[in-house]
Amino acid sequence: MGQAVTEPAPQLFDGATGKWEVVIGLEVHAQVSSQSKLFSGAATEFGAEPNSQVSLVDAAMPGMLPVINAYCIEQAVRTGLGLKAAVNLRSVFDRKNYFYPDLPAGYQISQFKQPIVGEGEIFIELADGAVRRVGIERLHLEQDAGKSLHDQHPKFTYVDLNRSGVALMEIVSKPDMRSSEEAGAYVRKLRTILRYLGTCDGNMDQGSMRADVNVSVRKPGGALGTRCEIKNVNSMRFIQQAVEYEARRQIEVIEGGGTIAQETRLYDANTGVTRSMRSKEEAHDYRYFPDPDLLPLVLTQAEVDAIKATLPELPDEKRRRLENELKISPYLAKVLVAEKETADYFEVLVAEAGKRTGKKPAEMGQDSANLLVMELFGLLNKDGRTIEASPVSAAALAGLLALRLDGTISGLASKEVLAEMFATGKDAASVVDEKGLRQVSDTGEIERLVDQAIADNPKQLAQFKAGKETMLGFFVGQVMKMSQGRANPAVVNDLLRKKLAG
Repeated sequence: MGQAVTEPAPQLFDGATGKWEVVIGLEVHAQVSSQSKLFSGAATEFGAEPNSQVSLVDAAMPGMLPVINAYCIEQAVRTGLGLKAAVNLRSVFDRKNYFYPDLPAGYQISQFKQPIVGEGEIFIELADGAVRRVGIERLHLEQDAGKSLHDQHPKFTYVDLNRSGVALMEIVSKPDMRSSEEAGAYVRKLRTILRYLGTCDGNMDQGSMRADVNVSVRKPGGALGTRCEIKNVNSMRFIQQAVEYEARRQIEVIEGGGTIAQETRLYDANTGVTRSMRSKEEAHDYRYFPDPDLLPLVLTQAEVDAIKATLPELPDEKRRRLENELKISPYLAKVLVAEKETADYFEVLVAEAGKRTGKKPAEMGQDSANLLVMELFGLLNKDGRTIEASPVSAAALAGLLALRLDGTISGLASKEVLAEMFATGKDAASVVDEKGLRQVSDTGEIERLVDQAIADNPKQLAQFKAGKETMLGFFVGQVMKMSQGRANPAVVNDLLRKKLAG
């Protein structure tokens, strides 16, 4: 990324006994992008009627046997490769035993000692430009539980099994994060990578991606403290808020003479606090053992290599290419790669602009980036739209850029054109013709306006002759005013300098 990895700058909290440091690890549950579940053929579409996407396997009916969805396996391997992680050619599915009303089998099929993906890494960039490396401990596959509905009846809790059996990737980080900012940056970067890979849609508001946040505190550089796990936090902002609150809570408990119990807690977004849910279970509490209905999952290196060959260009690599090959500034490159849809739009924009102008991509990169980020983004944000919902396509924006670069319209006029394109969906050329915004480059016509501006303003001419160079700008303004902003500024400047020097 063009920056050296730096040691984490810990976020220090003030306590009665001095400074405290927070230590954070994250377990992110990412729903696999797949049209069917991990062990059944039931659909996974979001928003379906309750219990309308449930197979006999998902409902744990007697005698029903799970069958591994090969596509989900491929998606997990693809994710592991995208995280620069080791893919284990042999992995095992285990039964994790516990009771929930929405877990009909009384166990969850997961992976424990032998996950499908081992250690990897993610690099995150913070607001101050510092780059951190966060280690990935593992990625394992598991099936989701159903959902308890508490608001459907005043006396009863209903159960919806649509999510039961949906494939999840649990991506476990190492406890490498030292601030709430780092935790937020990590989840944002992970989400971006998953969306580039196409292995998870990252829709946190739909539950497709959520995080269990492990937080502990210690004196700077001291031994690790007892951690608490905050379950199922479903937004970047809430993750950061949960870290902040939980760190301060633990400091207060310790300094008050208490001890931190290893427990599972919930984050209440309405009050901004965490509250105890249950004591934290250990592995032996779940009685893990290999699922007797599933053989060990065995992959070949050739299969892994074939998946690796299909990987797309990922955010860090794309950013380096934009900076090095297209000569785009680091700031704009960072913005462009943050969302896959933005990056895809930009790639089309550069290619189309190159076709229309006959220039190489490297010659179009910065101009294209400026137009997209500095101008179109402003209109999208004001209207509350995403790039996918833009009324101005990448090809149409390229048409506008070509008219600006070849001098057909001025930079000022192009803003007016873009606003009209955004409002109406019309192409740039049509808007330019309808509004009469074509820039005047005819030297004869502009020379007439220059002569008139000089003749009409003898006082300002005398000031210029007396050495007041800033009066040049005054005369440029007069000519642009007379031309209603359509005179080519470069031609105006050139003719004025010649005339005023004469």
